[in-house]
Amino acid sequence: MTFKELVEKAYEAMEFAYTPYSKFNVGAALLTKSGKVYTGCNVEIASLGATNCAERTAIFKAISEGEKVYTAIAVVSSSKDFTYPCGICRQVIVEFGKDIDIIVAKDYDYEVYKIDELLPHSFTGIDIK
Repeated sequence: MTFKELVEKAYEAMEFAYTPYSKFNVGAALLTKSGKVYTGCNVEIASLGATNCAERTAIFKAISEGEKVYTAIAVVSSSKDFTYPCGICRQVIVEFGKDIDIIVAKDYDYEVYKIDELLPHSFTGIDIK
């Protein structure tokens, strides 16, 4: 799957976002090593601490299906600018590896990063051994 195709899947997922308060819709598409794609959207709850981001929705869906090795994740939003994963999502992404391509897109124009660029000096399982 190309990065462009993954971005398209993220835009499709964004259509399901539940954001009655912020109206800030986010979609994500996660590509696994096996070639499967898991999508997610943000789900906003009145108690904002219970809100879940699109990236984590996609990753948690993959985990629940037994997939734990990822190659790329695309993130899009209703914003006119690039939307990057939040700090919590960055921490979840790094849990599964530093080689995952993180694709941020706006209007199908995209940039690709590695987690060390977005979360330098990250805390991982190696740090607690």
